[in-house]
Amino acid sequence: MTHAPRTALHDTDPSDLESFATILAGELPGRWTSQYHPDHGGTDYDHITTAVWDMDQTAHAIASHAVTHCAVLTRTDDNTRLLVIDHLGQAEGFLVAALAPADLPDAAYAGVREPDGLAVPADPFHAAEATTLHLLPRYADALAHARRNTAALDAPLPEQVDLTWADDALTTPVPDSVALARLLTDHGFVHDTRQDLLVLPGDDTALQARYVRAVGALLAELGVGVGMRHPAPPAPATTRPLPARPTTSAARSR
Repeated sequence: MTHAPRTALHDTDPSDLESFATILAGELPGRWTSQYHPDHGGTDYDHITTAVWDMDQTAHAIASHAVTHCAVLTRTDDNTRLLVIDHLGQAEGFLVAALAPADLPDAAYAGVREPDGLAVPADPFHAAEATTLHLLPRYADALAHARRNTAALDAPLPEQVDLTWADDALTTPVPDSVALARLLTDHGFVHDTRQDLLVLPGDDTALQARYVRAVGALLAELGVGVGMRHPAPPAPATTRPLPARPTTSAARSR
């Protein structure tokens, strides 16, 4: 989309972070507000940046440089929030990243891929296009996953977790309870996405046994039993009855 004719409507300098964020908020879909947090003599905005939902370049930039000023964009319809900061360590441009919602428990983010932010030039129109096409859809997917996790946190625990031997590994279906799944993955189980099973490898049998004992003890504290199963043996191949042997008539043919 082309926005060049609209630049005349803005008297602000888009290379300035405050102005850039203000224009960007007006170009994003929906109703957005922009709140600028100015530089107060080198004070870090850690209380804001700790909510950055990013494990890529935005997280790296924040870890490497102090954020002394920033802007927070908020979509008034659903409180989606974006952080806008200078492209720290770079001569120009900005970083736009999502801020995680504050109303979800930490366990809700287990297994959720972060909606990593974007590096954008000091052109709010191109930045709005990139944010709309890439960042906001990733944020929506991540938020939906986190909310599903939140709903699953209240799932009742099963009476028993069944572990099945498969070669040297132990497998179990992925439980509905996020807390229970986290307990298993914290003790060596890994998610086999192809089979949709949690698998405890048997490469180190001593470690495998230690994990099983630890999991059993923790599950017992929660009132959940552990069952150990061997896979059902394959059904024996059915044998076909031998064909009847021909009989010879006692009467001679004439």
